[in-house]
Amino acid sequence: MHEVTVKSATTTRQRGASMPVHRTISAMAKPYVLEFGMGVDVHGADATTAARRAVSDAIRHSSLPFFADVRARGGRMLVDVTVGVPDPKAVDVEAVKRELPHGEVTVRAVAGGLRVPVGDTLIACVAITVSIEG
Repeated sequence: MHEVTVKSATTTRQRGASMPVHRTISAMAKPYVLEFGMGVDVHGADATTAARRAVSDAIRHSSLPFFADVRARGGRMLVDVTVGVPDPKAVDVEAVKRELPHGEVTVRAVAGGLRVPVGDTLIACVAITVSIEG
């Protein structure tokens, strides 16, 4: 169960913890899909490569045929991506957006993920929320 506070741009979960929301959520938008993924750049420590792989991992096993009906009746599919990497400024968010084939995509990089202490391996974690408006 989610409550959305549009003015303060936070989402309150049932247990009372608040999480920042990076898109102003319309009162009409309802989240339908949550996907999670992990991506690794094993030898380049490239945040964008790891982020793109994390998005691919998150959506690889999804087939959501009801979105065609939403688009047919004029609805909007809003795709919000949060990617955690050690250096958020190193992520090319436009390249990450291109990994998602449908919807109005918003990507936000935040501090997280993991830089493996030995070698040049970087791990990105991603959370994708797909909401429908209309």
